[in-house]
Amino acid sequence: MSTAAIVMMVVAMLVIWGGLALAIVSLMRHGAVEDRAENLHRDL
Repeated sequence: MSTAAIVMMVVAMLVIWGGLALAIVSLMRHGAVEDRAENLHRDL
């Protein structure tokens, strides 16, 4: 594999994992995860 291909692969992985991490942090910051957990316990 060429150096350019390796660099592009690393950048793509950073973008994907970074986006996933930002989405999780955003959900936790706005309380969406906690609200769902409370509603689940209420429904049970």
